[in-house]
Amino acid sequence: MKIGVDVSQIAYEKTGVSDYLKNLVQTLIKIDKDNEYVLFFSSLRKNFQFSIFNFQSNSNVTIKTFKLPPALLDFLWNKLHVFPIEWFIGDVDIFITSDWTEPPTKKAKKATILYDLIIYKYPQETDKKIIQTQRQKLGWIKKESDLIFCISKSTKKDAVDILGLDPNKIKVLYPGVSS
Repeated sequence: MKIGVDVSQIAYEKTGVSDYLKNLVQTLIKIDKDNEYVLFFSSLRKNFQFSIFNFQSNSNVTIKTFKLPPALLDFLWNKLHVFPIEWFIGDVDIFITSDWTEPPTKKAKKATILYDLIIYKYPQETDKKIIQTQRQKLGWIKKESDLIFCISKSTKKDAVDILGLDPNKIKVLYPGVSS
């Protein structure tokens, strides 16, 4: 199986989202030698050192990097919902999204990581641009995601109660402790 993962959020080091995603991908690459991974990374200004994943050049991992600003991907994917991820990374069986954008797919099943629903619970504490972006992304998740990974039972409960997501499509995948 070929699994694509958007790792763009790892560029924002020392954040909960970055740490969670980095640990998840490191673990998958370490323990899963049967599947092939295609890592998508895009940032206009930030560079990312993929050496943190500790994989060999002959491993089951391919990296696709792009110098596109997050605002452009937000516009193309969250607002217009055009340009499937496969146009950037090639065909994959599954594509896992993370925190900021929700690209369409041609054929791939979609999974996403849901960290919290702060924008709904505490909108007064959140920047209006973030609220707008996250609401658009969450709308696409609701329509298209085949599987949602929540980082806690509380987030799963919020996803069901606030977004009306099917609890059978949600799995709790707790953050690990990094060494």
